[in-house]
Order: sequence, then C-alpha cells, then structure tokens
Amino acid sequence: MRLGVLDVGSNTVHLLVVDAHPGARPLPAHSHKVELRLAQLLDDSGAIGDDGVDRLIAVVHEALQAAEDKGVEELLPFATSAVREAVNADEVLARVRGETGAELQVLSGEEEARLTFLAARRWYGWSAGKLLVIDIGGGSLEIAYGLDEEPDAAVSLPFGAGRLTADWLPTDPPEADDVRALRRHVRTGIARTVGDFSRLGGAPDHVVATSKTFKQLARLAGAARSTEGLYVQRELKRESLEAWVPRLAAMTVAERAELPGVSEARAGQLVAGALVAEGAMDLFGVERLEICPWALREGVILRRLDHMGPR
Repeated sequence: MRLGVLDVGSNTVHLLVVDAHPGARPLPAHSHKVELRLAQLLDDSGAIGDDGVDRLIAVVHEALQAAEDKGVEELLPFATSAVREAVNADEVLARVRGETGAELQVLSGEEEARLTFLAARRWYGWSAGKLLVIDIGGGSLEIAYGLDEEPDAAVSLPFGAGRLTADWLPTDPPEADDVRALRRHVRTGIARTVGDFSRLGGAPDHVVATSKTFKQLARLAGAARSTEGLYVQRELKRESLEAWVPRLAAMTVAERAELPGVSEARAGQLVAGALVAEGAMDLFGVERLEICPWALREGVILRRLDHMGPR
C-alpha cells in the first residue's frame, strides 16, 4: 500500500510518501516539505497566533492535496513539540481538523524518542547491539538507549535548535556571552539525564544520531553529500565538532548558509544545534557517532506496519 506520514514539526511541515507492506523496507515515493517554523510563531503567552494557525492550515491543505495526487491510501498525520507545548494546542488542533479534516496526533516527547529509536534499530539491525540514539529537532532534543526495539530509557528535553536560537541567541552573529550562557544551560540540562542512562547496562555498542542538524554538522566535518545516497556511511567525530563550534558562532547567518551542506533555512539555528550536539557527545562520553538516514517519520510508518501484521 502507499502510506503517507504528515509531520507537523517545529521547523517544517513534511509529507513523506512511501510504498510499503509489513516485513518490507518502506520505499520513498515522494517528499513534500514547507518551512513553517511554528516554534517561532508562538506569541509571548506561548500561543500560536491566528496568523500562524492560518498558515499551518494552508500548508496542511497543500500537503493533503499532494498526498491525494500521489495516491496515498492511508495518511498518518502527527505533530510534535511546537503544537504540543502551545497553550492553545486544543484550539489549534480543532481548527486544523475542522478546516482540513486532518486529525493530528500529538506525540509526547517520550513517544518521539521511542519511535526514532525504533527507526534506528530497524536501520542498523540486531547486530548493532546496544544503541544510544540522539535526535535534535527544532523544539526538543530526544535521547534513547536500549538493546531491543523498545528502548530501556527515553527522554525529551526542551533543547531544540530553533527554540534555543529564538530564546538565547537574538543577534547575528550571536554575542559571545550569549553563546556561553546557552552552552551552560544546555550542558546543565543534559547532565541531569546522564546518570539515568549510565545505570542501564554499560556503554552503548553504537551511538546513532538523526535529524537535519546532525546531518549538516557531519557534512561540515567531511561526511559524504546526501546525493551520494542513503547507504554511504556517515559519521561525526567530537573533535571535528569542537573545532567547528567557535567558527560557526563567529559567523553571520549568511556566512553559515554558504557552507557545504547547510541550508539557508537552517543556517540561523546551526550554532544552537551545534552546542547541543557537542554537549550531548561530551557528557555521554561519545567520541564518534553514526548518522542514521531514518528517524521519527520512518518510526511512525514502521509502527503502523507492525500493527497491520503480515499479509
């Protein structure tokens, strides 16, 4: 069957269409994405304003039309931290449902971490042993660890690259004092979780990262381009990342957008994302990690296929 997953994230509304059936690898058929940056549309009260909701509804309409055009048999729509944490989330969901017919399922942070972990486990297989999976989104950071398809621990922290940029780095380029303050804030928060993971059974056999932020940082550090395909192994070493962080912090957004692999839309939040990545790798004692092509959207698809059972 042809499945579609509609991901209303903090940065992007992304429709991914795949051809899939239980027991087989989902094959990408179509991708449609719009940079909406919902996390940055929150007002001072923490609500998504009318203009933001109107824009979201228009983008969802567009994605639904694309899904229909591509022959999607079943659509799995969900939303993450930007909608989850909006004080008017219920109102936003009701308007989207009433004006588009899309019933957005709001995932908790822990559900995000668990579904992303499932995708990474399926990608690397059982032989990868114990996995530590790290995902940096626009609104939150997810970390999960385990040996099976369900992680033994999964947490979500409010350290998304978009959120932190808006709250902590208002200037272009960012002030050095602001960068240091954000670095302290991120590391203090991540450090609170490290002990919970370290008590679970020793060091992971593989450390895996997903998300656009990690892919861009790995590309800066010399990883293969996306055009070289999914199956090329890509990694990020901590020493390379540590060398890049001060360089990125000294650049303007326009200068970062000129770097290889860095999109103009994400250049503004790359410093915050790099600080989160560096902090996570350092505090968890990770010298190198592997970049996984699959993440939350694939996890949602795989979970749905599991529930369908074999044909």
